[in-house]
Amino acid sequence: MKAIAAFVLSVAAAAAPTVYAQEAPQIAPATEAATRWLAVMDAGKAAEAWDAGAPVMQSAITRDMWNKVGTDARAPLGAVKSRKQTSANFTKTLPGVPDGEYVVIQYATDFANRAGVTETVVPMRLPDGSWKVTTYLIR
Repeated sequence: MKAIAAFVLSVAAAAAPTVYAQEAPQIAPATEAATRWLAVMDAGKAAEAWDAGAPVMQSAITRDMWNKVGTDARAPLGAVKSRKQTSANFTKTLPGVPDGEYVVIQYATDFANRAGVTETVVPMRLPDGSWKVTTYLIR
């Protein structure tokens, strides 16, 4: 399995989202949630990242499968050397998931064993107002 080539762990593909006004009240909490979630992945705790994910993600892949695919994809990359957010776009629609509030966040990331990686993290706003990750892609 070429897990690194395209590491997609949910049904929400972050392709060509409809972008709305870039309002800080929506972007900031989504970015904070993504940062916390990435820290868990960076620590090699893919199963815990699944636990912290949105219900949409959890219904798309089992915890055991997420743990295996996540570990298999991230381990060969090594530790994160640098990560810089390059964009954050608010959208209400994404393919394959119910309409809602999403922020598609992209990072330029250098890992110890591979530089120039684009990571995409897509948190969604839940009914209680919290933001949780639905999608993670590595390219």
